[in-house]
Amino acid sequence: MSVSIGKTLKIRECGYDEYWLQDQIFENPAYLGLGELNALHKERRQPSGGRVDILLIDPDDDSMYEVEVMLGETDESHIIRTIEYWDNESRRWPQRKHYAVIVAESVTRRFFNVIQLLSQTIPIIAIQANIIEASPQNILNFVKILDVYEEPDDGTTMSNEKIDKTFWENKCPWAIECTDYVEEQFTQREVEITRNHTRGYISLACFGRNRIWLQKRNEGKVHFKFQSPEGSRGQIESLLDGASISFLHTSKSTRLTTSLDEMKKHEVIFYNLFDLLISTWK
Repeated sequence: MSVSIGKTLKIRECGYDEYWLQDQIFENPAYLGLGELNALHKERRQPSGGRVDILLIDPDDDSMYEVEVMLGETDESHIIRTIEYWDNESRRWPQRKHYAVIVAESVTRRFFNVIQLLSQTIPIIAIQANIIEASPQNILNFVKILDVYEEPDDGTTMSNEKIDKTFWENKCPWAIECTDYVEEQFTQREVEITRNHTRGYISLACFGRNRIWLQKRNEGKVHFKFQSPEGSRGQIESLLDGASISFLHTSKSTRLTTSLDEMKKHEVIFYNLFDLLISTWK
C-alpha cells in the first residue's frame, strides 16, 4: 500500500472560521481525544466578561473541560482567557474537577514551554487542530501535544509504595516497553542499573541513586524525567532542540513527553543523550 505525505492547510484559507471549528468540537467532543465527553454549553457568558467557547462534561464523574478555540498560533491572550475561564467555572462548581483546554492551529515552542510550566499547577491540556489535504476530501485532525501534568513521585509521598512489575504491565504496558528500552541502553554501556516499580512511577537508579523516572501518559506516551546537572543543560538543549523535541528544565531535572516509537525515531539523539547523562552522573 502506497503512503503519501499529507499537506497541512490553514483552516481560514479553506474557507472556514473559528466558529466553524467550535461547532465541529461542540457537535463531536470525542474529536479532541479526551474521552466520551458531552457538550454542555457553547459561548457560555462569564461573570467577569467574555464567553468560554465550549464547556464539556464527563458523564462518568461530572468533571468539566473549559475549551478555548483559536485559529492560527496561540498567544498570551488565548492562554490568559483559557486560565481565567477555567478559574471562573472552578469557582462556580467547586466540587468538580476542571480542566483548561487550549485548542489552536499552532503552539510555538515559546508558548508550549509557558503552557508546560503552567501545567504543573493548573490542569491544562493543549491540542493542535489542523486540516490535512487528502483525497477525495480533506481531513480535520486533532493532536494532543500536552496532557495534564502529573508530578513523578521521587519517594516523598505514599505513592512510592513498591509493587510488582505486573501492575505496570496491566496498567500501562507501553511504559514498561519504554523502561526496557532505556534500561537496555545503559546495560549496553556497562552501567549497572536498578529498576523500581511503584504505583505512581517507574524509576531507574544508577551510580547510587535514582536518576530517571517514567510515568503514565495516554496514547502510548510516557512522562520521561531525568536528573540534569546544571553544567550539562546546554548540551541537552542542543541535542533536543536539534530534533525539535519539546522539553522543560526544572531546578534539578529535565522533563519531556515521549514514546518508544519517538525514542527509536530519534535514536541517535537519545543515544547521545544517554552518553552525556552517564558522563555527568559518574
